Amino acid sequence: MGVVEFELARVVHAPIDDVFARLADINGYDEWMPRQGSIRRHSEQTSPDPSALGTTYVDRTLAGRTPGEIAEYDRPTRLVFHWWDKSKRGKVHAEGWPAYRLEAKGDHTTLVHHHVKLETHGVYRAATPLFHWMAVRERTTTVEALQASFGHHHDD
Repeated sequence: MGVVEFELARVVHAPIDDVFARLADINGYDEWMPRQGSIRRHSEQTSPDPSALGTTYVDRTLAGRTPGEIAEYDRPTRLVFHWWDKSKRGKVHAEGWPAYRLEAKGDHTTLVHHHVKLETHGVYRAATPLFHWMAVRERTTTVEALQASFGHHHDD
């Protein structure tokens, strides 16, 4: 098994509840996530609203459809997604756990810690360095889009 793990942190100028709500709203990702610089094309929640522990979704990406679920849900401080890529026979090629830990830094400022863990299995292990590069690029695009979705400030 190959493992990729890293963390990014960004200040978002919005209340912690608003930041958590935006991250938990899977169907809303198309409104604030850019297409340029991202492999994600569309996200769709596949279980009933509202988002909660166990909520399922599918991301359409340049590499195909990727199912996932909310693995941890602790409003307003922690949200962990779990996605996987399996063969038609059910063998897992790769899976990831994009996690967000939010810290209120005042009424209108939130520090977003974005921890990423990705595992590659079988022949996909050889592609772990490529997965690492793609994950850093994708996750950086995500947190910067989240930050920008609440507006820019000159003190970032």
